[in-house]
Amino acid sequence: MESTVNILWTILLIVTVLVLPYLIYLLHTTWKAAKNIERYFTEMKIAGSGIANNTEHIKALDNTIEVASGMLEVAGNINSHAETIGVTLKDRAEK
Repeated sequence: MESTVNILWTILLIVTVLVLPYLIYLLHTTWKAAKNIERYFTEMKIAGSGIANNTEHIKALDNTIEVASGMLEVAGNINSHAETIGVTLKDRAEK
């Protein structure tokens, strides 16, 4: 009976000694993959913040377009009034 127990313990010890390095290797590989994922997420966070900061100016551009549209309307009115003034001055000069 004791020899059977010793044989089983010996087999388990050998299996443990052979499997343990492989388990450590697998754990190390998993740890490296987790660190890479963490690094990628940090890079994505930095990139996302940069994109968000750079797209804030779109609202300012929209405001600029609104103001420019109003300016075009005023410029058109000024142009028509200038033509009226020109025609009026031309008529007075002819009289």
